[in-house]
Amino acid sequence: MKIVWILLFFICVGAAWLLGYRARPREESPRKVNLPRDYLIGLNFLLNEETDKAVDIFIKMLEVDSDTVETHLAVGKLFRRRGEVDRAIRIHQNLIARPQLERIYREQSLFELGQDYLSAGMLDRAERIFLELVNAKSHSAQALRTLIDIYQQEKDWENAVQIATRYESVTRQNMQPVIAHYYCELAEASFNKGDYEVAARHLEEASAVDSSCVRASLLKAKIDMEQGDFKSALRNLKRIKDQNPHYLSEAIDLLASCYERLGQEDELVTYLKNLVEEYPRTPVVLILAERIRKWKGDKVAAQFVADYVRRYPSLGGLNLFINLYISGVQGQAKEDLHIVQKLMKKILANKPDYQCTSCGFSGKTLHWQCPGCRQWSTMMPIHSLEAGIA
Repeated sequence: MKIVWILLFFICVGAAWLLGYRARPREESPRKVNLPRDYLIGLNFLLNEETDKAVDIFIKMLEVDSDTVETHLAVGKLFRRRGEVDRAIRIHQNLIARPQLERIYREQSLFELGQDYLSAGMLDRAERIFLELVNAKSHSAQALRTLIDIYQQEKDWENAVQIATRYESVTRQNMQPVIAHYYCELAEASFNKGDYEVAARHLEEASAVDSSCVRASLLKAKIDMEQGDFKSALRNLKRIKDQNPHYLSEAIDLLASCYERLGQEDELVTYLKNLVEEYPRTPVVLILAERIRKWKGDKVAAQFVADYVRRYPSLGGLNLFINLYISGVQGQAKEDLHIVQKLMKKILANKPDYQCTSCGFSGKTLHWQCPGCRQWSTMMPIHSLEAGIA
């Protein structure tokens, strides 16, 4: 197939040469029309399955000018799409090496060469090319967008912040939520090293560019808890309700722990009851039901959960109800409930906890950047996507 494909190139080149030849003024046209010698040599290489030599001949014979540069660019793209990146690189490097090449074509050739390097995984070379192109009006936005992708792959978050800020000024596209995530990435790296001061500084930067950044609030609370400041942690966790209530499930365990460490379990129950009324979510009900069970027993807790499930039916709520209710029954009913309990466990074990609202990617772990479509803040807890049912 490679030979056939490249053969088509040579046929097209030969046809283009003949058409151009015949289009010359009559006084310049000799009576005898011969194909260029290099064209025949290239065909010979091709028939002998020496495709690399054939491509070299093709590049050599197709003189670069304003009429043929588009052909070079098109051929280079086709090679790259077929996975033959080394050949695409040779074609685009050949274009750039031409001193007479017009500026607009040189910039286009540079951009294509950068894409070649990306396809080949040579991120450092691609980075240098796109950094050169950010000042070119014709490719500034594209170059900046590609640099953002490169820095995300390399986890170079500081450069990602700078380039994303510049991209926002060029395109007027709001990049603040994405930049906030870059600061959070820097904060998490410092947090994992135990450098809470640097982590806190990055989180302040995240909140400054995006006040609705849930991730920043969660990480601030974790730092506060590590330092024993549970009141400050509570303030940060409670802020999530107003930032994005879909992510309350990520905060609820931490919130309950803070109330317990402060010895304020009564306040916890009151807060959770109000929260359930405003934002009915299974994780909130789970924590609240556990507190009710401790104080008033399984029967009262089961009744509370049953009322919730009637109003907001869901698999998670039903499973919680069965787990609480089963301890209060005997005989055949208990055996039957054990069967249902095992079935629910299997169903929920295979059920993802998070799903991307952009591409549909799902999994058991919360990724702030979707592994599927690489978008930020599109992975949501499943319970928040079930048509408002928790």
